[in-house]
Amino acid sequence: MSTQNVHTLLHAVGMSFIPTTPEFIQLLDDDIVSLTALLIVLPEFRNGSRNVCVSQLTLYLYLMTQCQLKLRHSVTSLAQTLDCIKVPHRRHSVELTLDRLVLKMIAHKAVTYITTMMNKVTTHNSLFI
Repeated sequence: MSTQNVHTLLHAVGMSFIPTTPEFIQLLDDDIVSLTALLIVLPEFRNGSRNVCVSQLTLYLYLMTQCQLKLRHSVTSLAQTLDCIKVPHRRHSVELTLDRLVLKMIAHKAVTYITTMMNKVTTHNSLFI
């Protein structure tokens, strides 16, 4: 379902953003809560001069990536997800700090997984040489 929503939102004209209110933060997992907390302690976010929001697309990309990692999807599948992550990273402005941080975090998780899987294949193949 997350994959379908990601592909729909990748081509959407408008984008919905979710503010990180205390009520909403309770629903998020530790990784995103930690990123949000890091931003909230900064003066420019704490005094309300900047909003801490995350886009629907970024949240769906996060969910999609987490599902792929937990279900041990193929390297090809995660490489396609990395391509999807590039779209909102280019599209969203620099001011969307939480969005950028979440996108970078999920890209890092995907790259780490891909690298680990490729190393396992290389190690496995070298055993038979």
